Amino acid sequence: MSADRRQARHHLERLLSNRSLDELLAQLVPRFDEAPPKVPGGANVSDEAVQRRWELLPDAADSRPELLDADTDARKDSFKKNIEHFIGTVKIPVGLAGPLRIHGLFASGDYYVPLATTEAALVASYSRGSHLLTEAGGCTAALLNEGICRAPGFAFRNLRESGMFVLWATEHEDDFRRVAEATTRFGKLNDMRITIEGNHAYLCFEFWTADASGQNMVTLATEAICEYIEQHSPVKPQYHFIEANLSGDKKASAQSFLLVRGRKVSAEAVLSADLVQKRLRTTPEHMVNFWRMCAMGGILSGTVGIQGHFANGLAALYLACGQDVACVAESAVGVTRFEVIEGGDLYASVTLPNIMVGTIGGGTALPSQNACLEILGLAGAGKAQALAEVCAGLCLAGELSLMGAMCSGDFSRAHRLLARGKQNKKG
Repeated sequence: MSADRRQARHHLERLLSNRSLDELLAQLVPRFDEAPPKVPGGANVSDEAVQRRWELLPDAADSRPELLDADTDARKDSFKKNIEHFIGTVKIPVGLAGPLRIHGLFASGDYYVPLATTEAALVASYSRGSHLLTEAGGCTAALLNEGICRAPGFAFRNLRESGMFVLWATEHEDDFRRVAEATTRFGKLNDMRITIEGNHAYLCFEFWTADASGQNMVTLATEAICEYIEQHSPVKPQYHFIEANLSGDKKASAQSFLLVRGRKVSAEAVLSADLVQKRLRTTPEHMVNFWRMCAMGGILSGTVGIQGHFANGLAALYLACGQDVACVAESAVGVTRFEVIEGGDLYASVTLPNIMVGTIGGGTALPSQNACLEILGLAGAGKAQALAEVCAGLCLAGELSLMGAMCSGDFSRAHRLLARGKQNKKG
């Protein structure tokens, strides 16, 4: 979070290039004049509420037809459980990647994967990788573990009290399970992990959440546990918080990388040397050379996990299919591995311990997002595990395509052609 002296000096010179120091400092002084009106209506999506919000934006009248088109206006009631202060929708292009052949414990078949993105070349790259895997006979995928945590923290007067509290808590896990599961039809409390830090005690509750992604489910269940603790613990906490930043929610963490957050999945494939040469215009040996250098680069830069661009495919799929896009922060943590195996073929695998997806709840019922899940054949109950395996297959496709493009020199050419619409003059 530091800047060297030259960078800092250059930045200050640019800031002062068109104003004095006094003017710059005055610009940073807090103002206490009357604020503009608050945005009205909360989650109300009535015609009147929407109109009142747009009246706050008289200079944005030309934007209204783009955000509140006739179709969006007609179906605005369908958005009310997913948004507050509604004024319209943003249209993001959706493309199909595929076919992607997967042989999984839950996902089985050929999938056309809808991806929503504004990044040119992204869908083309994932589609190329999907074609490659399909031509190689498909990838094998397996859901390995499931669990999502909420980690309340409790403050006591001293270490002795936090230790006594933890002793009591370990004896009442069945009571915690009973009150937590009374809040949900589907969620189950799997485990409780304990961390003591001085006079602070953290209880990390891990839940199974069926086909929901489950963040709201585990929050309500954990709230019930905290209420039970406040009422029954012989050692009263001075205060507590329902989440004390130990769960890994919406952030990359070593803990989630080593354990699980959401669904842990792995996918693998073997590609013949001939296929790598034919479709990626490189060799398995060169792919492994690139992977090895990238692995070292990741270590040198301090990344959690080693992978090329899981976030690209996951963000596009999450956006298209009604997932919590912010969960890409933890979902994109994982490992890619390439090896040259006997016979000179390429072995490729990905493992992602934090895939946060669901096929019910959240944004999955929104019209466009549900339509994308329907395209996958993964809308509704009983499909979340399969969706997680599709995520793994998609990430494997993306890693092969990206690293192949880097090895063959096609990476910049593809972006020049697709993102800028310019032909490569060198052919």
